[in-house]
Amino acid sequence: MKYITGLILLTAMACSSSENEKLTAAPESAATTMTLDLQGHRGCRGIMPENTIPAMLKALQLGVSTLEMDVVITADTVCLISHEPFFSHEITTLPDGGLVTEENERELNIYHMSFAETQTYDVGLKPHPRFAEQQKMAVTKPSLEQVFVAVNNWCDSAKQALPYFNIETKTTPAGDGVFHPEPEEFVEILMRIIVKHNMQDKVIIQSFDFRTLQYVHEHYPLIQTAALIEDFDRLPYQHQLEKLGFMPTIYSPAWQLVNDTMVRQLHDKHIRVIPWTVNDSATASSMRALGVDGIITDYPDRIR
Repeated sequence: MKYITGLILLTAMACSSSENEKLTAAPESAATTMTLDLQGHRGCRGIMPENTIPAMLKALQLGVSTLEMDVVITADTVCLISHEPFFSHEITTLPDGGLVTEENERELNIYHMSFAETQTYDVGLKPHPRFAEQQKMAVTKPSLEQVFVAVNNWCDSAKQALPYFNIETKTTPAGDGVFHPEPEEFVEILMRIIVKHNMQDKVIIQSFDFRTLQYVHEHYPLIQTAALIEDFDRLPYQHQLEKLGFMPTIYSPAWQLVNDTMVRQLHDKHIRVIPWTVNDSATASSMRALGVDGIITDYPDRIR
């Protein structure tokens, strides 16, 4: 609790006059600046190693408006870009050149590693079993801070506006204290980096774990939120919103769950609908016909 309080105080100190203006001024909505929000899933997982800086920069070259990514927390409280809170057997090469097995991958717990230790694991050389077109290269999982810097530098060089950053917090009740801190501490660590880089107006915090979104809504109410909905969870969206307890900026279901009534009724509530993960043009066309506000895809080149 002392640690969480300290982080809250640190965030408050960081928000001096100019920062407070950012947190009290309503962020510009992506929907007001684009017809369809094209989001690169984990950067562009179908083309480049997922959740890496090369994947993010390639996605920008392909014209995405939002970079979608996942964050976990290291032992020394660094926000690391990673879909799992461990090193997955699908993408990881060990420091000694060996491979990770599905049976032992959870032993490579990022929450128990320092950031420096995570940089000894390669996540770009092993051929991906489900994405044969993915380019192979030696690369490590970056920190969120490194991604912010790399994207900002690329946009400056290209004379291009910054994209949005759709950041998923990888938390579950079962993982509390095992694979990650509890949601309150997780969000405070994440917000510290967001505030440091003045990205409050450019981030969306998304999660399947509604505890994260509820904390963000209570403590950072002007930060955009996205409620992620699993493909097997076919509860009506009304029940999902009741569970959440507030109206998020975005409702983000698996694309198979989307229908005309859902889109229309959520739009009536001023909630955008952005489904995941759409990887072919036919599905993208059907989603667009239903009136969705964006698409999350592994292949921005196909959907663009």
